[in-house]
Amino acid sequence: MNSNMTVTKRCGARETIDLDKIHRVITWAAKGLKNVSVSEVELRTHLQFFDGIPTEAIHETIIKSAADLISPESPDYQFLAARLAVFHLRKKAFGQFEPPKLYDHVTKLVELGKYDMHILQDYTREELDIMDTYIDHWRDMNFSYAAVKQLEGKYLVQNRVTHEIYESAQFLYILVAACLFARYPKETRLQYVKDFYDAVSTFKISLPTPIMAGVRTPTRQFSSCVLIECGDSLDSINATASSIVKYVSQRAGIGINAGRIRALGSPIRGGEAFHTGCLPFYKYFQTAVKSCSQGGVRGGAATLFYPIWHLEVESLLVLKNNRGVEDNRIRHLDYGVQLNKLMYQRLIKGESISLFSPSDVPGLYDAFFEDQAEFERLYLQYEQDSSIRKKTLKAVDLFSLMMQERASTGRIYIQNVDHCNTHSPFDSKVAPIRQSNLCLEIALPTKPLNNIDDPNGEIALCTLSALNLGTITDLAELEPLADLAVRALDNLLDYQDYPIKAAQISSMNRRTLGIGVINFANYLAKNGMKYSDGSANNLTHKTFEAIQFYLLKASMNLAKEKGACPLFNETTYAQGILPIDTYKRDLDKICSEPLHLDWEALRSDIKEYGLRNSTLSALMPSETSSQISNATNGIEPPRGLISVKASKDGQLKQVVPDFDTLKNNYELLWQMPSNEGYLQLVGIMQKFVDQAISANTNYDPARFEGRKVPMQTLLKDLLNAYKLGVKTLYYHNTRDGASDQHDDITNIEKEDDGCAGGACKI
Repeated sequence: MNSNMTVTKRCGARETIDLDKIHRVITWAAKGLKNVSVSEVELRTHLQFFDGIPTEAIHETIIKSAADLISPESPDYQFLAARLAVFHLRKKAFGQFEPPKLYDHVTKLVELGKYDMHILQDYTREELDIMDTYIDHWRDMNFSYAAVKQLEGKYLVQNRVTHEIYESAQFLYILVAACLFARYPKETRLQYVKDFYDAVSTFKISLPTPIMAGVRTPTRQFSSCVLIECGDSLDSINATASSIVKYVSQRAGIGINAGRIRALGSPIRGGEAFHTGCLPFYKYFQTAVKSCSQGGVRGGAATLFYPIWHLEVESLLVLKNNRGVEDNRIRHLDYGVQLNKLMYQRLIKGESISLFSPSDVPGLYDAFFEDQAEFERLYLQYEQDSSIRKKTLKAVDLFSLMMQERASTGRIYIQNVDHCNTHSPFDSKVAPIRQSNLCLEIALPTKPLNNIDDPNGEIALCTLSALNLGTITDLAELEPLADLAVRALDNLLDYQDYPIKAAQISSMNRRTLGIGVINFANYLAKNGMKYSDGSANNLTHKTFEAIQFYLLKASMNLAKEKGACPLFNETTYAQGILPIDTYKRDLDKICSEPLHLDWEALRSDIKEYGLRNSTLSALMPSETSSQISNATNGIEPPRGLISVKASKDGQLKQVVPDFDTLKNNYELLWQMPSNEGYLQLVGIMQKFVDQAISANTNYDPARFEGRKVPMQTLLKDLLNAYKLGVKTLYYHNTRDGASDQHDDITNIEKEDDGCAGGACKI
């Protein structure tokens, strides 16, 4: 390479390129890493240099050269590339590698309007100086390359127009902790700030996109999931659309329940006109969802729910289908189809299902969620009533249409509404669960709004985080982490703003949280267990028992300090009923593990002191935040030992945790022979989880004759999930084989703009 080659500095001046400086930086970044070659990175870098190259381009070229070398033979290039990226990022943010003092940094960013001025009002300079001693900026060196790119793309405070970066990761973590515990008593809060900072910056607790991107900024809306129910009136439909716009603009993923809307041809205004049916209003909701980006972080996304017995269901099931014309398709929403035991029974018995407009069958829609016996009584009554408009289809044909659309789009989701209400922390007679959310893990009460300021409506919000199972060596370690997570998220409910009154009233009354897990695949690999063969069933039972027990204990202790949530009386917990009392007993046939913790003492304490939070657990996807923690995604098996995530930041290679020691222990997604073992694990988790679970079904056509997955297999999995008490099913993934290498080492995935982009994901 020509040693006289010049570089163009930011001010426009040119000077001779300093190859020694480049060598020193790469050598620094390579320290302590295995199987990485400084000279190889330099060679690849030099080949891309040209005379007059800008300094910015030099940095980016070096980083990309290192990232391109990530491979199964040399996974540590992910850390070499990450360190180089951190070096570059800090230079952009601070003008130097060494970060400034916390107080100086906060003062500057408050003045720029990037940080919330309350940080300086809530904390003294002395307290911020103490917090500064808690920060370990060298923890930045534990990030993988994919993590740094996700931080830079989604989480660090920045100007998204000019791409100026204002902070580094450890400032993010310490200031999230400071904001969440600002209202705690002065004598204890700094210890909580330190403990929470340590937990999140060492990846023991994982935070969702809205918290990572938003807490410490002037924008104060951090709930990941928003559930909005629509009534069957124009006022309610307009209030629903307005609510969608407000929450999409503030980073939230949306669940819309539109099952009450009457069917096409129903009389309105006493027969003065025919109703236009569901489609025009669903289109209206789609427009509302896509009208804003989620805080500039990603595009809006929503899932819309309706019952399988809706008179228009044949038209609704094909709304995402690529065939058809724009008039009869609404492709930019996802859909959740609601089922219950009676619908499954009709399928199993080879019988028919009757379809109704909810407006024609008084009481049926509400009973569908509130009372299964009453639903069956009314349903049979209306089937026999010849005066009521209805359509009858063979159950197998209707279920097959649903599963065919689920298979072809991947995005027709399933909600078993009876399980959501019979195995629920809410009393279905007073607080029924009528919908889930974009990612199918939130199950909370809602009520339609008649206008945007309706105090009698109820919009449900859920605030999320996750425990990293890969960092746990003993289940007892979960107890202090559960306590920290519950306290932090409970504080968040009081810290954040509420753009809509119905959401504020609901949040203050119910104080719902959803704490899940990441890195489950790594946890199984460490314990030498697989998803598919039943070997993990008992460990999963023991683990999720501990998680739910410690979360409940933390909320009970918080209730002792601050009082139970105001609507604790609407929970089944208030009646002394726990998840271990209402689960599907079919699980006992696949898991023999006994309970290990003192549930009776906990039951007694909850009855005496109540709970601060109506719900505590939900198992969410965690596509983005798991990358930050260098963890596997939620409860999912990895697709490859190295996954190439295709995102707006380019292709990011992520290596499974502990690659060197555990690479032979991981069971990869397409190595699983069927969904059976995975669904068993989901059922066992659901025994304890008080909300729902983002559980996927996965199919490799190569395993079947003619490379076609039989409908019988799809229906069998659906029935099996129901039998095991699974509340919801999320994506249907089909292996296309085009992006998979034959050895399953590498798999290319496209990052999802909806939930997988992080809306309700954490």
